[in-house]
Amino acid sequence: MTALETVEEHRSHGGTQGVYRHASASTGTGMNFSVFVPDHAEGTRLPVLWFLSGLTCTHANVTEKGEYRGACAEHGVIFIAPDTSPRGDDVPDDDAYDFGKGAGFYVDATQAPWAKHYRMRSYIEQELPELIAGHFPVDMERQGITGHSMGGHGALTIGLRNPDRFRSVSAFSPIVSPLSCVWGEKALGGYLGPDRSAWRDYDACALIEDGSRLDRLLIDQGTADNFLEEQLKTPLLEQACKAAGIPADIRMQPGYDHSYYFISTFLAEHVAWHAERLSG
Repeated sequence: MTALETVEEHRSHGGTQGVYRHASASTGTGMNFSVFVPDHAEGTRLPVLWFLSGLTCTHANVTEKGEYRGACAEHGVIFIAPDTSPRGDDVPDDDAYDFGKGAGFYVDATQAPWAKHYRMRSYIEQELPELIAGHFPVDMERQGITGHSMGGHGALTIGLRNPDRFRSVSAFSPIVSPLSCVWGEKALGGYLGPDRSAWRDYDACALIEDGSRLDRLLIDQGTADNFLEEQLKTPLLEQACKAAGIPADIRMQPGYDHSYYFISTFLAEHVAWHAERLSG
């Protein structure tokens, strides 16, 4: 079993909020992540909700600002927040906020110098779940995934690629089509190269167009989000879901922006929504 270092643990909302660190084979670096485990009967295995964070974030943003623990304790759901990208002095970076460290985009990079460390798809889809299963009281048959912005893109694409693994998928302010926005074109072009056909595996709308399906989808998007029109492009996802017959509850929330003030307002509702679909 892979060794796990406890960075910190705190009693909170009738459970334990921890931050942990391990050596990742996928990224070739140390990786941090946080886990909230509600109190539970000995031997009980609990459902899991993964939260993927956005540009410039680490595990700490949602852990400290998300306001999810009360709902997770009420519904008996373990909440896991990974980092967004590899970290370390030897990891390539970029001066811009939307590429490099803090902007891994949940892809497995194929282009130098990024390919060696930027393997967040493998980390999130394979390595970290195996680590979690070995160290925490999780029921891996009951997994949901959500995320914000770049992490919303990650949640949608990972959920669409793995519908048998994730019973429930939701997102906050997701980048719904990296093929169609500046953030996505920069990230996918840099990490994967100029062949846009290779990008389709990392674009929710393209995956749906290519036949991927979900049973149901929940999206919350603020109408006052300054990234909505140029980067997030929520209507493209609405159109793709409608064309594919995917039941999608896309809630445009009046006056809300892109911040954690928005996320924390609705995150407990998402926890309850996932818990309902992960029950039994």
